[in-house]
Amino acid sequence: MRKQMLVLGAIAAIAVSACGGGGSAGTPKPSVRTAVGDGEGALNLVAWSGYVVGGTGGEQVEGYDWVTPFEQASGCKVTVKVGLDSSNMVQLMKTGEYDGVSASGDATLRLIAGGDVSPVNLDLIPNYKDVFEGLKNQPYNTVDGQSYGVPHGRGANVLMYNPAVVTTPPDSWSAVFEADSPYKGKVTAYNYAIYIADAALYLMKTKPDLKITNPYSLDETQLAAAVDLLKQQKTLVSKYWGTAQEEIDGFANGDMAIGTAWQYQANTINAAGGDVKVEATKPKEGATGWSDTWMISSKAKHPNCMYKWMDYIISPKANADVTVYFGEAPVSEAACAEAEKQSPGHCDTFHANDETYFKDVWYWNTPTVTCLDGRTDVKCTDFDAWTKAWTDVTGS
Repeated sequence: MRKQMLVLGAIAAIAVSACGGGGSAGTPKPSVRTAVGDGEGALNLVAWSGYVVGGTGGEQVEGYDWVTPFEQASGCKVTVKVGLDSSNMVQLMKTGEYDGVSASGDATLRLIAGGDVSPVNLDLIPNYKDVFEGLKNQPYNTVDGQSYGVPHGRGANVLMYNPAVVTTPPDSWSAVFEADSPYKGKVTAYNYAIYIADAALYLMKTKPDLKITNPYSLDETQLAAAVDLLKQQKTLVSKYWGTAQEEIDGFANGDMAIGTAWQYQANTINAAGGDVKVEATKPKEGATGWSDTWMISSKAKHPNCMYKWMDYIISPKANADVTVYFGEAPVSEAACAEAEKQSPGHCDTFHANDETYFKDVWYWNTPTVTCLDGRTDVKCTDFDAWTKAWTDVTGS
């Protein structure tokens, strides 16, 4: 109950900001659907690259297509708009032009508070019952016991490196943060404000006097310390990456040799058959991570198709297809069984049902003035403050 109260406080804090100080009373509260009817013939999605592949209007990748079976079964023709980052995806959803989104944890609370997504009736999504318990009722997509979506998969933001340059396998984020890193000029980092949490996570383990207990819950002093560390890191950085392809290209051309990444980049680089090969690891300090949520727009023009998609994308074969392709953990044992047919050992590699592995993975969440770690004697810094701080670090 205490965790739920903290989440509700965070939602209220976001709503106050979104309403210009007008309070949460004006925040729309969409109703929950009670039935799913026939598909409306179309489905417009906002998603991360690699999540909606094939079919009529999905991304086209040779040898991969999990959208066509959905279109054939549902009659819903899919079109996808690839989001650049979480803020871009939030803005796209505010237009009302899209039926649903694969939102990361740093976007979900913003979407909920803004009234841009509707609560989800999980009884209308039969495959949800088989989802791993560790992926249900998470604070970034469940408020006061009400779910706002279904999980897509999960993974850690790993430390990726080129072993031809980084000849000693790193076991700590110190390789990309400390001023004496031997990889100066070859370090890369994610070009987005949520990356501040990566610095906070490192400080949480290395600077206990700061008393950071949640990397998304930083007061002004803690945020300032993270910013100082990131400014130190900037002297090491060759280029920041904003899209997966930017990092893939950076490693391929030698501009980058070590930095935070998704497993997707590592898989893509190693599958390309080029001269560059990479390794990826979760350092000893733990890692940030993602557990993206498929959410339905409160203005969805094709809500039946969206409900059908939410059920389909967590069905065993479809979820295996997308998580094997992207490089993340499937959401259920049945999806793991399908994944093993495509990539033996996949679920062990990505720790699909290993809650011990994910114990020190901090899924992206939305920073709010209401401290997510439970403190009530101070105000924490919200995502607007983080965005300003990140601009201060990068100069752009």
